[in-house]
Order: sequence, then structure tokens, then C-alpha cells
Amino acid sequence: MSSVSDSSATQKGRTSDAGKAGDKRTGPVTFYRQVVAELRKVVYPTRDQLVTYFLVVMAFVLVMIAIVSLLDLGFGKAVFEIFTGGDSV
Repeated sequence: MSSVSDSSATQKGRTSDAGKAGDKRTGPVTFYRQVVAELRKVVYPTRDQLVTYFLVVMAFVLVMIAIVSLLDLGFGKAVFEIFTGGDSV
């Protein structure tokens, strides 16, 4: 079992025989209550955290762009050398 407790909206109607053919679908009101209960659990980042996360992601993306660009350049030159016989114009 999970150590995280479910809200009353998600525990409602839960049985040990889940998945039988007689189970009913969740109604729109119950679904809405479950969505609201989950959204109340969300912890939103502060402005400082958001700026930090953005900068970390941008730095990582720039590093990956540099790596891929260098590999592309290197493989491109190697393939050019192989297929042209090493004669550069």
C-alpha cells in the first residue's frame, strides 16, 4: 500500500473488486472534485525558484546544442574526407 493518503473524493466508491464488469464510470461532479482535490496538493515554485530553474534549463540546453553541433561538424568533415578521398578544394 502507498503511504500517501487519498482524499475523500478519491476513496469514495473504492472496492476490493475494482475492475469488474459492473463498475460504473466516474461522474462529472466526482471527477471535478477529484481534480480540485489534486490541484490543492500542488506546490507552486516561488519567483526565485522559477528563475533558477529557467537558467539551469537554458544552460543545459545551450551545452547540449554545443555538443551536438560539434559532433555534427566533426562527423560531417569525416564523411566529407572519406567520400572525397581527402582532396579539399
